[in-house]
Amino acid sequence: MKLKDRLPLELRAAYLALHRCSDMQFAKLGVTADQFVLLATLVRGHALTQRELAARMPSDPSTVRAMLVLLEVRGFVARNTHPTDGRARTVALTAAGLRKYRQVWKAGQAIRDQMVSSLSATETESLVTLLRRVSKSLADASMVMAAASTQNGN
Repeated sequence: MKLKDRLPLELRAAYLALHRCSDMQFAKLGVTADQFVLLATLVRGHALTQRELAARMPSDPSTVRAMLVLLEVRGFVARNTHPTDGRARTVALTAAGLRKYRQVWKAGQAIRDQMVSSLSATETESLVTLLRRVSKSLADASMVMAAASTQNGN
């Protein structure tokens, strides 16, 4: 198999390994890896609409909504009607959500340490840069494909 053909498989394998480790570690705290990503996305700033949150994660809006319902019941997020768009909902971390985020972040340190243990600092920096480039390239391509699909009536 050519190197370019192995890249997607290796990226997926790395993602799945990270996801499994995170789910195992975070389960002790009652949070999934995906829920942690949601909390981490919200901790970065002000309230977001559910649509903005789904785009930033990135995740399917219906999946994000389902996670929000569960996290709201647990008191980790608050969802409110958007101040200028009655159809939209804004989402923000509660104080309990911020505490949970910090607890899970701390619990994830061993995973982050393990991820970089076989890399030098330079390799880690390079990998992060390259992954950002790949993510941007794929995001740009998906926007082009979505626009083309809309123009073709699909």
